[in-house]
Amino acid sequence: MRIESLDAVPYTIPYRTPLAFAIGEVREASHVLLRVRTDDGLVGQADVLPRPYTYGETTGSILAAVRDLFDPALRGLDPGNREAVDRVLDNTVANNTVKAAVDLALWDILGQEVGASCHRLLGAFTDRVRVSHMVGIDTPERMAQEAGKVRAAHGVTTFKIKVGRADHRADVEAVLRIRAELGDDVVIGLDANHGWTAEQAAASLAAMEPARVELIEEPCPSSEVLARRRFVDAARIPVYADESTPTPETVARAVLTDGFDGINIKTSRSGFTRSGRILGLCDGLGVGVLVGNQIDTQLGTLASVAFAAAHRLTSVRPAEVSNFLLVADDLLAEPVRIVDGTIAVRTDPGLGIVVDEDKLARYRTDR
Repeated sequence: MRIESLDAVPYTIPYRTPLAFAIGEVREASHVLLRVRTDDGLVGQADVLPRPYTYGETTGSILAAVRDLFDPALRGLDPGNREAVDRVLDNTVANNTVKAAVDLALWDILGQEVGASCHRLLGAFTDRVRVSHMVGIDTPERMAQEAGKVRAAHGVTTFKIKVGRADHRADVEAVLRIRAELGDDVVIGLDANHGWTAEQAAASLAAMEPARVELIEEPCPSSEVLARRRFVDAARIPVYADESTPTPETVARAVLTDGFDGINIKTSRSGFTRSGRILGLCDGLGVGVLVGNQIDTQLGTLASVAFAAAHRLTSVRPAEVSNFLLVADDLLAEPVRIVDGTIAVRTDPGLGIVVDEDKLARYRTDR
């Protein structure tokens, strides 16, 4: 079996409500559906997420990378030879989300070929994942309301609160408000997306102490080299890295040089193959991991759930796999459901992606 072609279909689905965070705001899912076709008729699929404010990738750059770089370079390769494919992908710098999608689509093909789910091929540690829900920046009242609605509707009890405003006092107020309104039976984490300085992060955590925050992610820019290290060393809760660690080498730097306690792994950024390398590195170094979210649609969520449920270490913390709730619709024929705060893995061969072709025709933007 050989790779015959790579197809990229851009599409846009509006959000129900915008999601704001320290470095930007998103109002719609303007993504790219990647399809890898083989000469045996199998089709592997994955979602590609343009994130210009994080990685510099746009819809246009993704379409160009697939058309001009990866389609001609990968044609004729065995889709099961992931190391050879990875070497070809490595010949192009950056373009992390495209590379991740290619890897996921090839795993999807492999699962279909052998009749097994990707979850099973990866390790199948458990059959479902606990859900952590991301709450975007808004007024303290509306942020608390959103968290309360998600808990009531879906049974979710772990929340990652977006912070990092220039006026960090508003973040403090929001976190304290969420704790006061949701009570003691929820877990609260923070994600500043580099929005604070190290000094603001330290002051904010001190003021938030009554909220009993469990962890903080990307508190300040990596350019604050010494201040960031001092913050991590002094923090009384685990400090996790995310957008500053898209590759194994940046993970090693964050842990060994900056002293981070944990790493956010995102399959939409590093696929299954590189995510597995990052996970092994974290396991060997004794640092924590969580499976994160790039504000994925349900297509991307299937991959995150498969990976998170496949490994013992990734099942320790709830995975950030609920932000598809923000999107007004989806391409999946069978929607993802959150039941009692968990999402069950799909047992269909590969990733279990079945696209509703009518919806794809409605939302695609290249016609």
